[in-house]
Amino acid sequence: MFDLSSIGLAWGSLLMLVMLIGLLLTGMQLAFVSGFVAIFFTLFWFGPEAMPLIASRTYSFASGYVFLAVPMFVLMAALLDRSGIAKDLFDAMKSLGRKVRGGVAVQTILVAVLLASMSGVIGGETVLLGILALPQMLRLGYDRKLAIGTTCAGGALGTMLPPSIVLIIYGMTASVSIGDLFKASFLPAFILAACYIAYVLIRCKLNPSLAPIPSDSGEDDEPQVSYFKALFFPLFSVAVVLGSIYTGVASVTEASALGVVGIMLSAIIRGEMNLSMLKESAIATMRTCGMIMWIGIGASALVGIYNLMGGIDFVEQVILSLSGGSAIGTLLIMMVILLVLGMFLDWVGVALLTMPIFVPIITGLGFDPIWFGVVFCLNMQVSFLSPPFGPAAFYLKSVAPKDISLGEIFTSLLPFIALQVFVLSLVIIFPELAMWWQ
Repeated sequence: MFDLSSIGLAWGSLLMLVMLIGLLLTGMQLAFVSGFVAIFFTLFWFGPEAMPLIASRTYSFASGYVFLAVPMFVLMAALLDRSGIAKDLFDAMKSLGRKVRGGVAVQTILVAVLLASMSGVIGGETVLLGILALPQMLRLGYDRKLAIGTTCAGGALGTMLPPSIVLIIYGMTASVSIGDLFKASFLPAFILAACYIAYVLIRCKLNPSLAPIPSDSGEDDEPQVSYFKALFFPLFSVAVVLGSIYTGVASVTEASALGVVGIMLSAIIRGEMNLSMLKESAIATMRTCGMIMWIGIGASALVGIYNLMGGIDFVEQVILSLSGGSAIGTLLIMMVILLVLGMFLDWVGVALLTMPIFVPIITGLGFDPIWFGVVFCLNMQVSFLSPPFGPAAFYLKSVAPKDISLGEIFTSLLPFIALQVFVLSLVIIFPELAMWWQ
């Protein structure tokens, strides 16, 4: 059998990268690409006797106790999508939208914050807002790009606000406290949401034609919204999940189970729970978690083999040589790598492929891995909106009017991407924004 290790680590790393890119271009899924490359290098770099290493790596990933939180929060999001909680929440805030220029857009962002604090998954939130908010803003005469950008960017806030699935996966990969990550991401997430709101209000103030104020005619004909019914259940769910984590009453895994129970009880009390809803939510949860699990298995196997080859030391030497040994320069190079990868790969793959390599380097440079988790999460925020494969844009396209193209959606998102980069820069320059709780 050919000994691949004879070509050296530099050429081996290049061959690994070429194989990854080449197989991805064939249309093969990332999970199977990374798994195949891991097996290939195990066989031809170490030999068949090293194959149990792959089984060990995949078992350690799949058997992590904290991983149980992922399906629980995904199930919360699936139940939320199929209940009327989001619609009632949006309707309850109509009074704000009627009184402020740009108010419906602000209302959309506020609802997005609450939805994100309940589930932590962006797909469902973006679709829900696309169904509830976007048609209303277009009907009221809002500027199309402002309406599209607000809806899509607001829906993507789930990656930043606890209980974010991105933070959970990062915490598992970097072996840091997920509860601390939730605390650290809280303030930057609200700064980002506040930037969105400020952008909307300032643009509408400078150009009132972008967002006409709705007339009150016809308001009396609309059914009255029960504010208790609309606000109690979302706020109760947020308080149960985040309150139990922040106060130390429950771990993240236990809090996720409490959240599922809270949403299910809410749906039962509202008279919305039925067998069909439960079945659809369970199937959607299994699909999402299956994708995360398979990517995790392939990526953990690949990273484990690469680390055994000496990959962490090699990558560290390459990045440090490119940055001239500067800690900030090293960090910026990592940010560029993550931004580029985020344009083409799913965030799960980006996290599982890069964080086991980047986090030890960051820690060695004296940076806090909790802070770096928030920075990584903000970076993934950008990838959710960035062309050519920004998933938030595709989620919105699936429910947007037929005359709204993907190109128009991506164009509408450019100001919000700029705001994300601005907040990312703030957190890098002022780490206290993430570490305020210490």
